[in-house]
Amino acid sequence: MKIFLLLTINLLLLISLSGQPKAENFDWLDNLKIEASADPSGFRARLISRFKIGHAQVQTVISQVNSESDAYMVFRLGELSHRPINDVLNVYRTNQHQGWGKMAKDLGIKPGSRGFHALKQGHDLDYGARNPSKKSKGKKNKGKKNKGKGNKNKGKH
Repeated sequence: MKIFLLLTINLLLLISLSGQPKAENFDWLDNLKIEASADPSGFRARLISRFKIGHAQVQTVISQVNSESDAYMVFRLGELSHRPINDVLNVYRTNQHQGWGKMAKDLGIKPGSRGFHALKQGHDLDYGARNPSKKSKGKKNKGKKNKGKGNKNKGKH
């Protein structure tokens, strides 16, 4: 009876783990892959502009990954982890079947960190247009500064 229960638990664990998609928490990559497929040269130009790298480096990375969207993730993980692209590509080759979250962890990007949350929010190829947190923080800070100065000046007059 104990063996049956143990086997059942193991089977359920295996089923739940194997059913997780590669892009868990990174569903936005599907849309990025479609964008890249629709306009490969435009997508490469966006990578060059966003990461301030040369065409040759983009071509080299794209030739070593499964898709252009994977190339974006390699560059982004390198940026967030402060690791060379070759290190990220090594992690990619070794762990790509385990998903982007695992690769990010292996590169030192901790779950729950600002960098990890930025990865899960989506890409930033449109110069931060899809990252509302950056814009809203700036507006909040400006508002607080102006409000505080206004109150000080009112009290002095």
